[in-house]
Amino acid sequence: MARFHFDSPRQTIGRLTRLDGLRGVLAVYVMLGHTAPFIPWPPTVGRVIEALVSHGLAAVNLFFALSGLVIVQSMARFGGRARAFLMARGWRLLPVYFVVLVLATVGLAWRSPFDVMPWVHAGNVEYQFWEGALPHPVFAHIVLHLALLQGLMPHGVLQGLEFSLLGPAWSLSTEWQFYVVIALVMPLVGSDDRGLRRLVWLCLAMAVAGRGYAAMMPLDWRFHRAFLPNEAAYFAIGIAAARLWRGGAGLLGFGAALVVASGIGASHGSGFSMIAKALPPLVWAVAVAAQRRPDHWLVRPIARALDHPAVLWLGAISYPLYLVNEPVGRALAVVVGGAAGGNPVWFSLMWGPLTLAGSIGVAAALHYTIERWCLDWAKARITPPAAVTPAVQSPGPAAV
Repeated sequence: MARFHFDSPRQTIGRLTRLDGLRGVLAVYVMLGHTAPFIPWPPTVGRVIEALVSHGLAAVNLFFALSGLVIVQSMARFGGRARAFLMARGWRLLPVYFVVLVLATVGLAWRSPFDVMPWVHAGNVEYQFWEGALPHPVFAHIVLHLALLQGLMPHGVLQGLEFSLLGPAWSLSTEWQFYVVIALVMPLVGSDDRGLRRLVWLCLAMAVAGRGYAAMMPLDWRFHRAFLPNEAAYFAIGIAAARLWRGGAGLLGFGAALVVASGIGASHGSGFSMIAKALPPLVWAVAVAAQRRPDHWLVRPIARALDHPAVLWLGAISYPLYLVNEPVGRALAVVVGGAAGGNPVWFSLMWGPLTLAGSIGVAAALHYTIERWCLDWAKARITPPAAVTPAVQSPGPAAV
C-alpha cells in the first residue's frame, strides 16, 4: 500500500463530461446495430445500413478503453483497498444486470421471436444477435451468467455461452475480470506514473499472449470473446490516457499504446473487417482530444456534440440501455410480429420505432430507480479514505 501516493494534484482528473457523452453515443450505436439486422431493408439500403451500424464490437472496445481510464482512478481513489473497490463496482453493475438477466431469461422461455418473423431463416446474421430458445443445460448457463464467468469457459465447455441468455452481458464478464486483475495487481505496482505504465504493459502483454494462445489451440480449447486477454489492448489505451491526464506518459507513451492496440485489433480481421477492428484506438484518440482540448478547431464540433444535454443524458442511462435493448427488442418482436401477420413491411414500420423508444424508456426507468438508488446506497456506505481526493467522477462503464 505504500506505493499509493495521493498528495499530487496531477492525480485528480475531474469530471469527464465529453467522455460521458461518448458513452451515450456508443450505447445508441450498439442499440441501432442490434435493431437494424431484423428489418428487411431493400437490398441497396440494407448494404448501406450494414456498413454503417454493423460494428458493435468496435463500440464495445471503446467502452473498454473508457473503463481502463476510469477504473485505475477508482482503485486509486479507494487507496488500493481491493475489497472496498470491488464492492463499489459490484453495486454499480450487478443490480441492474441481474434484473435485465431475469427479464431476458423469461423472454426466452416465453416464445421465440423467429416464429413470427418468417423472412428470417436459420443461419442468417440475425441468429448471431438473438437466441431462439433457452439454452441447454439451462441451469449451467444461468449459474455462469450470474457469476459473470462467461469469459472463463472454453468453447468446448458450453457452446454459445457468451450470448446464450443475454448477449450484451459478455462484456460485463470481461469488465469483471479486469476489475479483479486491477484489484490484485495495482496494490503491488502502485498508482503513480510508473505503476500505471506497468499496468499498460501488462494489458498489452495479455493481449499478445491471448492472440498467441488462440492461434495455437483448437477451437474447443479457445476461450470465448469475453476472455480478458482478447480485449486487454483496449483497457491498455484507457490506462495510457489516465497517465496522459496525470502528466506522466505524454503523447509519446499514449501514441505507442494506440499503435500497439491498433495492430492487435487489426490482426483479428481481414479486408474491411481488419480496418474496422483497427479503428477504435484512433477514435479513442479523437475522443480524448475532444475532452482535453475542446476548443481546438479540429475537435471543437465533436466536443460540442458530446457536451449536448441530450447526449449527456443518454450517457447517464447508457449502461442499462446497453443491456436492455436486446431483450426489449426480442419481446416486442413477438408482440409486433403476431400483430403484423408475417408482413415484413408492417413489422418494420411498427417494431423499429417501438424498439428504439421502448429500449430508451426501460433504460431510463432502470437508471432512475435501481441504478441511481444503488449508487447512492453504495456511496453512503462504501467510502474511500478521507485523505484521498476523488479522482474521476464518471457514471462508470457501460460494458459492455
